Amino acid sequence: MEVKVKELAVLVGISVRTLHHYDEIGLLKPDTITDAGYRYYSENNLDTLQQILFYKELGFSLKHIKDVMKDPDFNQEEVLVWQRKMLLEKRDKLDQMIVTIDKTLQYKKGDIHMTNEEKFKGFDFSHNPYEQEAREHYGDKKVDETAKGMTQSLEDETNNLYRELAVIRYTDPASKEAQEAIKKWFILLNKIGSYSLEAFRGLGQMYILDERFTKNIDQFGDGLAQFMCEAMGRYADDHQ
Repeated sequence: MEVKVKELAVLVGISVRTLHHYDEIGLLKPDTITDAGYRYYSENNLDTLQQILFYKELGFSLKHIKDVMKDPDFNQEEVLVWQRKMLLEKRDKLDQMIVTIDKTLQYKKGDIHMTNEEKFKGFDFSHNPYEQEAREHYGDKKVDETAKGMTQSLEDETNNLYRELAVIRYTDPASKEAQEAIKKWFILLNKIGSYSLEAFRGLGQMYILDERFTKNIDQFGDGLAQFMCEAMGRYADDHQ
């Protein structure tokens, strides 16, 4: 059974414009386009879209998703198994980092003592446990290109959103404008990892409790960390 573009957008939770963009760049072309220009997506199209969204969750840029999926050796089942392993590893790491955030909040309040080792538990940038597997599957060149693209894409998106938030940092954090902007931050963070509303609130508090966070964020505008903390707290309250 084929699905209309608007139905697919509602089903997945993305915009029709996004689906049109995927079509335009050759990432996801609907199997049927009528003479009147209506797009209909097949079951195979839906499977492809699912694969694309898994890659996006792992931080791949659209360009690199397209390169990987157009590879003649691309195998959906093998990739799903690989993606599942990466997501499980990512979840475990994020769970540990959330625990570290919670402990740090208690530490800042003077409720507990934290060793230096505990402060950085969950942070490990020394290796990627699935990098070798990816290199064997896709080859060194593709993995290196993908890693570079993932990093640059996320960095650009993050910095652009910081700049957008900096422009409105003197408005009411509870205002519609501020809440729409901070929603983008929540969505972006959940592309990188998996943040509950409570974790989102806790992260916002870290922005002002930890001077390293404050310094990094306020380079985009004095007071931005405080603004984001308040806006993130209000967003969490309103969506619980």
